[in-house]
Formats: sequence, structure tokens, C-alpha cells
Amino acid sequence: MTTDTAPANTQQVKEKISQIRQLPPALRWIPATVTVILMAMTLDYLFNIGWLTFVTGLETQFYYAVVALLLPLVFLLWPMRSSQHIPWYDYLLSATTLVIGGYFVYNAMPILERGWAFAAPDLAIYASYAFWLLIIEAARRAGGLPIAIIAGVFSLYPLVADIVPGPIQAFPSSLEETAMYHTMSTESIMGVPLQAFAGLVIGFLVFGVVLQKSGGGKFFINLAFALLGHVRGGPAKVSIFSSGLMGSMSGSVISNVLTTGVLSIPAMRRIGMSRSFAGGVEACASTGGVLMPPVMGATAFVMAMFLDVPYSTIALAAVIPSILYFLGLFIQIDAYAARNDIKGLPAAELPSLWKTLKEGWYFIFVFALLVWMLLIMQREAVAPFYATALLLVLNQFSKHNRWGWKDVADTLSSAAKLFAELIAILAGVGMLVGALSMTGLSGTIANDFINIAGGSVPLLLIMGAVTSFVLGIGMTVTAAYIFLAVALAPALIQGGGLDPMAVHMFILYWGMLSFITPPVALGAFAAATVAGARPMETGLQAMRLGSVIYFIPFLFVLNPALIMQGSPLMIVAVFIQAVIGIILFASAMQGYLMGVGRLGYGALQEITIRALVLVAGLLLALPGGGMVPLSQWELIGLALAALVPGVLLARLSQRHHQRSRSASVA
Repeated sequence: MTTDTAPANTQQVKEKISQIRQLPPALRWIPATVTVILMAMTLDYLFNIGWLTFVTGLETQFYYAVVALLLPLVFLLWPMRSSQHIPWYDYLLSATTLVIGGYFVYNAMPILERGWAFAAPDLAIYASYAFWLLIIEAARRAGGLPIAIIAGVFSLYPLVADIVPGPIQAFPSSLEETAMYHTMSTESIMGVPLQAFAGLVIGFLVFGVVLQKSGGGKFFINLAFALLGHVRGGPAKVSIFSSGLMGSMSGSVISNVLTTGVLSIPAMRRIGMSRSFAGGVEACASTGGVLMPPVMGATAFVMAMFLDVPYSTIALAAVIPSILYFLGLFIQIDAYAARNDIKGLPAAELPSLWKTLKEGWYFIFVFALLVWMLLIMQREAVAPFYATALLLVLNQFSKHNRWGWKDVADTLSSAAKLFAELIAILAGVGMLVGALSMTGLSGTIANDFINIAGGSVPLLLIMGAVTSFVLGIGMTVTAAYIFLAVALAPALIQGGGLDPMAVHMFILYWGMLSFITPPVALGAFAAATVAGARPMETGLQAMRLGSVIYFIPFLFVLNPALIMQGSPLMIVAVFIQAVIGIILFASAMQGYLMGVGRLGYGALQEITIRALVLVAGLLLALPGGGMVPLSQWELIGLALAALVPGVLLARLSQRHHQRSRSASVA
């Protein structure tokens, strides 16, 4: 397949987006070695092998060991300021973190048995102060200043909890008590976020890295081109298919853009799509991939821990919302291509389907094994390790993707960077959760939110959406989700009587929106860099293309049948109705409806017709009853009352336009 040269290769784009520095040659063995040690510890812990009990004998000891191993990397890889040179103080910070982390690993048993979280020796208290500061700085480097500020301010909250005003007033603690609780309790740094990382996330991150490094991204792109490259707007549809599949396993929006976008974006440019439109498509597709089972990124695993349900339950709940999102994106692209007469690529330039499957069939096989172990065997903690092992074995029989030692080292090093980044963020955000727990505010803040909203469930939902979105701009999705899962989710569940799974999914979806919504739009920014487009323009295109995602969360909160909560008949009925509604909504956004054609000619006609179809789509997708004051049949009736005139007006407008063209030609 021939494509235009991408404006920047993958490595150049990564360098623009990432601030990670290169280690000097003498130290480049460290990240790969860290990954090997982490894998050995994790496998010993999860499979109860018993070879490394000196670091995996206790749960908390294992958690301390994970932090002690990964956190020092942050000070070597992420500079205090933009610089490739590692100054002496970063070596000192890295070594200090390792020593203090090792101290907590060594003393894990006394911490647990003697209750050091509430009364510790002086040395442990001093170590806690240092660990506290080091984690805040690590979170700043790896996650950005907003996360460091929020985590730092909230971690200090217990000191002033009795003098803050209004509903957030709580029981205070001394500096010593706060430091001990943060570092030695299981509610703060070693709390749910870190437990989810150590128990579930590590394996899936390894699987995602190995999948990319073994050629999985290339296989899924070639498969998508072979299946869809020839249809109208083909390369854009390829982006949806490949990014959806790849993102569902890599769990990262940015890496998804950099893996699939460098091929799909130039192909979209070739068939006449603008740079910003092509970037917007890739940003939306990559964002949706992270919301798509079976692997949905670190946040979904943290959600499973908060809800105390198997990860497979989260994955099943996400199926219908992700289908609706990708359907809306697909329909928008198809309508855009039809309206602008954009064809697909010539068949001669596309890869052979048979050859693609012959060379990469084992990626599908490994994917199937992962899904089977997740959903059927319910072995989410160990499933990715089995899938990764099988992928590595099968990959060595492939003459196209077989690894050498350099590939092994590169994969191990890439995994270490991913682990270090996430552990710094999760440890920092853990202190936010710990502060709320220590002061007792986590048990009362829900009532405060309910009082602020005056008991109104719709207002609570809007507050939740806005808060999730704002936090998603300044923090990672995982950090924003954790904060709101503690502070806001109980208010929606208790005050609104809403389904817990629906509420937590609602928060996740609205937090993800920051990837495609200006002014930040990190996913759109990455895609704009690949496309050579303006970031803000690409963000606006992504926002329009992904518009369906802005109201899908409201649909499944109003009717949990869309997240598999209900009878099979109810789930099917609600799903079909939502599909029709999404098709109409997406078609109205681009001004072209399948089976009808263009929705009007001339500004006034087009605005009127598109508005009617848009309203019909929203009414059909909206579940009746409950908080909605209309029944399902009443909503359907109103939808038809808007849709039928819209279609008739569109037909009349098309005929009038055709007559005008015929007259001008004559």
C-alpha cells in the first residue's frame, strides 16, 4: 500500500509530545532491568510461587516494593526542567527514593503488626516526610503541575480540616499523624489506586507494550485497510476500525494515535480530507478505543476495585456504550464522505486480506484467548500474562515480526517508562483519597453535594459532568476518576438512587472527554502533530465528530439497560432504539442521511432540516420514564413528528435543487 509521507515519523512525534529524556549509555540498562525485576515480583505475588517472599510475603510489602522499584526511575527519566542532561540532584533524589522505599519494604511487617500508621518510631516518621515530598515531586514530573498541586494541597488538608469553611470542615490531624497515615496506612499512598495497579494493571500494560512492539498495530491497520480501504471515506473508517481494536488492548490514547495515526492520517489526506479533519477522526477513534473492552486502560481496573466487582463486569458494561460511540463516529464519517463525494483508495494499492491474515492470524488468536480468560474464566489478574506469553511464543515463529535482542531490550525499556509514569501519578492521587479518608470527609461529602444540588438528580448529573470534565483537563483521567469516585459518586448513588456501575462509568466517560475537547485535547494535539494541522482546529473537529459521546453517558445513567443492567429483552429493545437515535443524530451533524441524501440546500433549509433530524435522534435515543417525564411511546411519537417533516423537506429541497441545476444547464 502506498501512502503519502507522514509529516513526522513516530519517533519525531513522540519526542514532541513526551518530555522523557534519554539516559546516558552507561545507564540505559536500568529501565529494562527494572521491568524484569517487576515482572518477577508480580508473577511471584500473583501465582504464589514463593521464590521472592522477602518482597512479596505481605500484600503491603509487595506494594511498597513496586513503588520503591519504579519511583526512582521518575527522577532519572523526567527532568525537573527541560534538559537531556541528568544533574547530580536527580541522581540523589533517585537514590534517596530507592533507600526510603527499601526502608518501608523492610519494615512492612512491623508497620502492619504494630500499627505504625498511627504511632511510629521517629526514623519512620522522618522517612514518611521525605517519601511524601518525593512522591509529590515525582507526580509533578510525570503527571504535570496540576496533579502535583491538587495532590499536594489535598495531602495537607488534614492539618487545616478544622479551620476550613463550610461543608468541607472535618477532624484535624497533626503533621506527624498525617505523614504516618499517608505512607503507612492502606488508605492513602498504598490505597485503592496502587492496589489496582499492582494487582491488575501491570499485566495489561505489559500486554499492550508487547502487542505494539511485536507488530500488532501494523497488523490491525493492514487488516482494516484490506476490509474497508476501498469504500467511500475508506481510510477514515480504517482509522475507526484499527484504532478501536488497538486501543482496546493498548489502553492509551496517545500511544494509539502514534501507532495507527502515522498510517491512517496520510491515507485520509490522499483521498481529499483536510489535515484537521483527518486528525480529528484519529483523535476520536483513539479515544474511543480506550473505552472499548476488553482492555480499557488503568482507570477501568481502578473502577473494578472501587466497585468491588470483577474486571469482566466492567468490560461487559462498557460494550454497548462503546458500540454506540463508534457507530456515531462511523456514521458521521460516512455522511461526510457521501456529502463531499470522497471515494476510497484504489483496490490495487490496498494490502491483500489473505496475506494480512496469513502473516498476523496469531494476533487475533491471542486476542481471543485474552477475552476468553477475562469473560469466561474470570481470571483477570493473570489473563494478560498468559496472553503475553502466548504472543511472545507465536511471534518468534513469524519471519516478519520475530524479535531480536534489541527488540527485547526496547520493549522492556518502554514498559518501564510506562510503569514509572503511572506509579508516580497513582501514588500522588492516593494521598488525595487518603486525606478524605483520614478526616472522615469521604463519608460526609456526598451529603454536602446533595444539599448543594437541592436534591435534584438532573442537577447532580450536570454537576458531575462539568466537574469530571474540568478535572479531566488538568489531571489524567485516572486521577480525575479517583477523586470523583470518592467525592461525587456516592452523592449520585445515594441522593439520586442511580445505578453504581452507571455512575462510575458516567464519571469515566466525562473524564475522557478532555482528550478531544479544547483547550487541552491531548488526543487531538497528538493527532494534529502527526497530521501537521493546527491543534485548536483539530480539537474542534474532534469535538464535532465525537459529539455523540457527550450525551451517551446520560443515556446509560437514565437507563442502565445500556450497560447490561436489566432483562435481556429490555437490553435489546433499548439498544435498538439507541442505535436508531445515534444514526439520526450523527447524520444531522454532517447534513447527510442514508437513504435520504443531503439534508437540504441553502442555509435556512439546511438548518431547519438538520435541526428536525437532530431532535428526532435525541428523542429516540432518550429512555422514557423515570427522571424523563415522558413515556417511551410518547418519545417515539415526538421523534416521528420531527423526523417525518424533516425527511419530506429534505426530499423537496433535493428536487428543487435538481430542477435548478437542470434549468441552468439547459
